[in-house]
Amino acid sequence: MALLAVLTTTAGQQEARAIARALVERGLAACVQISEIESFYLWQGELQQDPEYRLVAKTTEEQYAAVEQAIRELHSYELPAIYAVPLTRTFQPYAKWVEELTQRSGDGA
Repeated sequence: MALLAVLTTTAGQQEARAIARALVERGLAACVQISEIESFYLWQGELQQDPEYRLVAKTTEEQYAAVEQAIRELHSYELPAIYAVPLTRTFQPYAKWVEELTQRSGDGA
């Protein structure tokens, strides 16, 4: 089973925590880390500089679509950044833990 780190950003800590909690409670991610960052980007032709919160959700490739859907449902941005990075080399006991926790999403968790 292939592991992924799914990333997104939010404008506020409360929204970041709500998304993180939902992903873990639904069994879509084994762990979600939140960190404060500063982002520079172009939006509607204007340079933006904003504080944001980055979420990194540890999950499996099989759960990506459900993770993306959950983030889209809970996110306030018009165009949220949602992307995945494959975790190609992972400590095997940790990988097993991620796989076990994300497999439970199909049982109504």
